Amino acid sequence: MKAKDIMERNVLAIKKDVFVKDIAKIMFENKISGLPVVDDENKVIGVVTEKDLFLKEKESTFPAYIEFLGSLLFSEEIKKYDEELKKLSQTTAEEIMTREVHTITEDATIEEIANIMVNKNVNRVPVVDKGGRIVGIVSRADMLKTII
Repeated sequence: MKAKDIMERNVLAIKKDVFVKDIAKIMFENKISGLPVVDDENKVIGVVTEKDLFLKEKESTFPAYIEFLGSLLFSEEIKKYDEELKKLSQTTAEEIMTREVHTITEDATIEEIANIMVNKNVNRVPVVDKGGRIVGIVSRADMLKTII
């Protein structure tokens, strides 16, 4: 069995200038945990995963919660948090994407795909044509389908 036999051909992909809030919305609405990032020629240039979104959020000094009772926030603190939130919302795919993308062709075997997923610790592998343009994607869920 090969990638072309199990890959998802209707790939959701994003451009590098898509904002984090939009990426999160796409992932949530489509129940997926990662998106390939493509250039204007549909060549894969990166991948954004839920992990990338969480790591970017973690970098922010915006608090997980703000305690109102028992302590007061000064205007300086509120201004700082507001700036951090604005900065986070303006972050793009290009700023957080993983640039080292492991791709395969449609003729890659199940064994080759499994090897990449395990050794590179990735959950999805974009399938590209000879020009590097995305034509599909194989996820771990797609791989599980081969077992049943």
